[in-house]
Amino acid sequence: MKETIDLLGKIITNILTALYEPFGFSLLLSFLAMFFYLYAYEPSAAGKGWKSAIVTWYQKFKESVFFRRLFFLAFVTSLILFRTLLNRQLWMNPLSNVMGGWGIWETVNGEQKLTTECIENVIMMMPFSAIVMWTFEEKMEKGWKKKLWQSGKIAFIFSVSIEMLQLLLRLGTFQLSDIFYNTVGGVLGGVCYCGIMKVRKRL
Repeated sequence: MKETIDLLGKIITNILTALYEPFGFSLLLSFLAMFFYLYAYEPSAAGKGWKSAIVTWYQKFKESVFFRRLFFLAFVTSLILFRTLLNRQLWMNPLSNVMGGWGIWETVNGEQKLTTECIENVIMMMPFSAIVMWTFEEKMEKGWKKKLWQSGKIAFIFSVSIEMLQLLLRLGTFQLSDIFYNTVGGVLGGVCYCGIMKVRKRL
């Protein structure tokens, strides 16, 4: 019982820390990312100064549901990138623990220590895949099986991209377990999305 409480406490603490630390940075990065989106898709409003740009941004955010969803997706993505890439230390050998991270226990200096990394990898990808499905719902295939397949595929591609960047930039370690648990989280995110949409239709 005590181990379960310790595990839950550690998971909650790590999740809240992961949200709290990069919150302001992620908000600013998402804000700037949507400026880039406006520049690419609303070029008629470009080149008229910062005041006009901010007014255009606000109006688009107020009027467009898709713009708000895209902003939220950019925010969640930046939180994940901060957790996995932007706030990592350099490693001399990123391939030093390729097969590690599968369980909730790890051996450090001969002692068994509790780790919640595998559970956090699942939880981290759940909101990401659900929000991707929500943002681009019109382009998603019909049927819950196809949606679960798409959400898993999205999480898998995103996770592999992150792991490859960690490998190339030597930020953290490349682990196959991260890809597996992220993909599981993506599928669970798809389950959550399908469930919420079903409830909304009934209401």
